[in-house]
Amino acid sequence: MLKTSKMSLVLSSLLLSAAVTLPVAAQTAAPVDPKPAAKPAAKPAPKPAPKPTPKPAAISAAKAAPAAAGAAAPALSAGQQETASRVMVGTAQCEFGEQVQIVADDHKPGHFRLHHKADVYNLAPEATTTGAVRLEDKRKGIMWLQIPSKSMLMNTKIGQRMIDNCLMGQQTG
Repeated sequence: MLKTSKMSLVLSSLLLSAAVTLPVAAQTAAPVDPKPAAKPAAKPAPKPAPKPTPKPAAISAAKAAPAAAGAAAPALSAGQQETASRVMVGTAQCEFGEQVQIVADDHKPGHFRLHHKADVYNLAPEATTTGAVRLEDKRKGIMWLQIPSKSMLMNTKIGQRMIDNCLMGQQTG
């Protein structure tokens, strides 16, 4: 029994010495740098060249171009032309003492302008299947609706009536 214990003692000491010397040998094999290599600094993006400032003559010409382009209204369809022929123009007396004025637009045949308080809306006719007269300013979200008994002004963006019970001379209440 003494032989096996001596042998196991020798084996244990060999294993212990191998475990102790192994990490020391691994440390001397290849040194590791804890800091990564520095990257070269990136060049900043070039700034775009400043835009030249337009001269006053160019500014006035640029403002005049959209006005001239807006003067030419798109052609109306047959349904829109028929609706435009039935629009009642003039001043309408509305509920709460309000007034609305509808006038034909001299520069755009078949189009109308609606005046309410300080607001002016450019209206184009829309064909309907019900026979109602419907005029819209799609850019501002406004619709003027005329039926035989009354007219009303609607805000189509929020789906509410702005003015109701408007009557013109031709309408019967």
